[in-house]
Amino acid sequence: MAIWIVLPILTLLMFDLGLSLKFEDFGKVFRRPWPIVIALFGQLVLLPLIALGLAWAFKLTPVFFIGLVLIACCPGGSSSNVFSKLAGGDVALSVTLTALSSVITLFTIPVIMSAATRLVGESVGISLPVGNLIKQNLVLMLLPVLLGIGLHYAWPKAAERTDSVLTKLAFPLLLVLITVFYIQHHKTILENIGILGLCVTALILVAIGCSSLLSRLVRTDDRQRRTVVIEVGMQNAAQAIAIASSPIIFANDAMAIPAILYSLMMNVVLLIYVGVVRRRDKKQSL
Repeated sequence: MAIWIVLPILTLLMFDLGLSLKFEDFGKVFRRPWPIVIALFGQLVLLPLIALGLAWAFKLTPVFFIGLVLIACCPGGSSSNVFSKLAGGDVALSVTLTALSSVITLFTIPVIMSAATRLVGESVGISLPVGNLIKQNLVLMLLPVLLGIGLHYAWPKAAERTDSVLTKLAFPLLLVLITVFYIQHHKTILENIGILGLCVTALILVAIGCSSLLSRLVRTDDRQRRTVVIEVGMQNAAQAIAIASSPIIFANDAMAIPAILYSLMMNVVLLIYVGVVRRRDKKQSL
């Protein structure tokens, strides 16, 4: 049942991302490449490596091991743009990073997940049909983004109105998805929430700490650093759930549980982060 909820949600989120894209934003940000390099390195390289290390350290079962790596190698979440705005970050940078990671991960997810599956999955009968993964990502990720971009430039006013509605729906839809998964798998979630909760929280905190440190090393400004932290810390949980639950890929709802817990904890942690930076800005303005 849950897969038929997550697929349209993911498609809508990707379509909304396309609606908000402006080619001018890419031009502005590419004149300052370091924040993009740091953020993409954090998302595409550092985060999966951290997930691998934590999965070994917490001795996760193969299903949860693969599920944790899966959420770590997904692109940035669409809500990151809203969080960047709330935190006083660089929204144009956030939109650009979300778009870039959504495209790049079309190629990196199959590679990383193939390695993770061979590492711990094949011994327990878990395999990855790479062709089906690529097909699903093209249909659910790339195509909606391209349609959104087309609507944005063909009918900008209609695109703006649609974007305003979908942006407000994103978080409630994710909550609906989480609720459905919890109802279906509450026993498994409650049995493993201790170790998995600690593991996904550690993943978020370590990712935030590392991305903040890297941003400081290349001397990005405060707005860019906040955006990098949020982009690296907020992954597209809907995509991870869609891949784990898809009947043509893993067809394993339990594999989606790390993504469910991650989506809850990333919102809690990043809301705290937004509150801290806003309070600091308020003090500095007095």
